[in-house]
Amino acid sequence: MLGLKLPTDPRWVNIVEKNIEEILTDHAYCEQKAASTAISLIIGFPEKTELVQAMTALVKEEFSHFKMVHDHIVARGWVLGRERKDEYVVQLMKFFPKGGSRTTHLVHKLLYAALIEARSCERFRLLSENISDPELATFYRNLMASEANHYTMFLTFARQYGEDRAVVDQKWQDLLEYEAKLMKDLGTKETMHG
Repeated sequence: MLGLKLPTDPRWVNIVEKNIEEILTDHAYCEQKAASTAISLIIGFPEKTELVQAMTALVKEEFSHFKMVHDHIVARGWVLGRERKDEYVVQLMKFFPKGGSRTTHLVHKLLYAALIEARSCERFRLLSENISDPELATFYRNLMASEANHYTMFLTFARQYGEDRAVVDQKWQDLLEYEAKLMKDLGTKETMHG
């Protein structure tokens, strides 16, 4: 369903389990960045009323997820650590060339967001099925559906706003192939995407 070309190595969960505090901190910042992406889409494309309404709802949802992650951190007696650089996102964002029309820029932002949400969904599924902490397993199972919905929403908007559905679909497939190559070198750290 997610269309990912290379699944995460299940051994990634073993890395996570040895570094729960780190993964929760990274996850908290991922939720903040997702809210920031939604806000940037509102600011950049205010004339797209349907998009603005969806992104407004998404900001609220992502910040509620941030609070849930933060609550897990606090409940364990920890504090939110400092933000880490998300190497996955940094590398992913190099795929589409800079420039182009406003519409092209919007489609690229939406495709990036769709892929990040798809990978998050896949990682949440792995955690929900394999992590030994039952509380976190349930937490990630509950978040998994949200991420799947976000992925489909962003992809639907990219297809809706793109000038040519076939071109958008080809860009999506090309981005998926590129991401699979990136993933060959990732999955060895206690980060949500890396």
